[in-house]
Amino acid sequence: MSDERRGLLAEKTPFPDDLDDRLHAQLTFLVEIDQLKTILRQSPLAATDRRENDAEHSWHLAMMVVILAEHSDEPIDVGHTIQLVLLHDLVEIYAGDTPLYDSAAGSDQHDREVAAADKLFSLLPADQARRVRLLWDEFEERRTPEAKFAKAMDRLQPLLLNWMARGGTWRTPGVTADDVRARKAVIGEASASLWRAGRRLIDEGETRGWSRRATPQG
Repeated sequence: MSDERRGLLAEKTPFPDDLDDRLHAQLTFLVEIDQLKTILRQSPLAATDRRENDAEHSWHLAMMVVILAEHSDEPIDVGHTIQLVLLHDLVEIYAGDTPLYDSAAGSDQHDREVAAADKLFSLLPADQARRVRLLWDEFEERRTPEAKFAKAMDRLQPLLLNWMARGGTWRTPGVTADDVRARKAVIGEASASLWRAGRRLIDEGETRGWSRRATPQG
């Protein structure tokens, strides 16, 4: 086994040697991505007093696609879009979560995540590795209606959680309501109606003092 394959979760309790090679690789990948449940994000949960993890985030995005697909400005394949949102954060198992409002941490985010994608997806059989990588690249490039909507859900979901938390990460030191609007504007690339709603929540949060005004009034 090569050095880059050492330390996989599945090796803690190795599968029987007589398992089919393809199935062995698939199960190894599925065990490895159990780590997604341990990657904490900055967003607070609405239901309890703790931060969400990446697996919870991905599940929530999938549900949002199911419920909100009708708001897409272009027709989308719901099943394909669900695949995009379920896959997009898997690389954070190795790359870690990068807070949206942390510019310094974001400076090398792309490089870290590409390296993580190369490592993680290579655990799969070659044909599945290629397919999963194409899906991940599609999400990152945001060229298809499905990818645009998937990205919109990725930005809308934490907006909802921050609204429920009466600020949440909107209160990050140095971050203003204008910064929030700028980071969330990508929602409008997929859905004008959802971006109107998102802006309404951001604007109201600013009015209520849940985020900082760019230019203090008074």
